[in-house]
Amino acid sequence: MTTMISIPGVVLAGGLARRMGGGDKPMRMIAGRPLLAHVIARLAPQCEPLILNANGDPARFAAFGLPVVPDDVAGFPGPLAGILAGLDWVAAHRPAAQWMISAAADCPFLPHDLVARLSEARMSGEADLALAASSGQTHPVIGLWSLRLREDLRRALLHDDIRKVTRFTARYKVATVAWPVVPCDPFFNANTAEDLAEAERLAALEDRGA
Repeated sequence: MTTMISIPGVVLAGGLARRMGGGDKPMRMIAGRPLLAHVIARLAPQCEPLILNANGDPARFAAFGLPVVPDDVAGFPGPLAGILAGLDWVAAHRPAAQWMISAAADCPFLPHDLVARLSEARMSGEADLALAASSGQTHPVIGLWSLRLREDLRRALLHDDIRKVTRFTARYKVATVAWPVVPCDPFFNANTAEDLAEAERLAALEDRGA
C-alpha cells in the first residue's frame, strides 16, 4: 500500500460547465454533498497528496482543504492544461514523485481501486501512461501520468496547439484498464441537469447497497 498511496493526484475542476449554464459544476449537490466532495472521498484514500486544479478565486474551495492550482496555460484550453498544472505542482512540491493520477471533478462514483489497477497495468505493460475505460470507451482525463511527460505536454499545448487529450496520448504507449459498469459505471460524469438527477438516483442505490 505504501507504493500506491505515495502517488499524488489532481482533481480537474477547471472547466466552464457550459452545459449546466456555467458556474462551478463540482459544487452542484448530489446526495446532500457537492460533487467534488464525492470525488475527494473516493480519491483521497488512494492518493497523497491530493490537489485541485481550478481557475478563479481559490477561496471558494477552501472548505475542502486541498491545495488549489490554476492552469499554467491561459485561455481555458481544456483538461490537458489542468493535467500540466498538476504535473508542475507535483514536480515542485513532491520532486521524488514519478507518477500522478488525474480525475474529473464531476465523476462521483470513481472506483476505490483506481490507482492500484492503473499502476499495475502501467507497470506490467511498461507503458508511458495508463487510462481508465468502461463500456468500450476510454476516459482520457482519468489516468496515470508520468512526470517525464511534463515538458512534452507543455510543448504540445503552447507550440503544437493540441487541446484534445487523445491527440496527446496517441503519441505514447498507453495501458488501458476497463472497469465493469454494474451496478453503475464508475466513470459516470454529470454534465447536465439530467445527469445530476441520474447521479442522485445512483447515489441512493449505492447507499442501499444495490
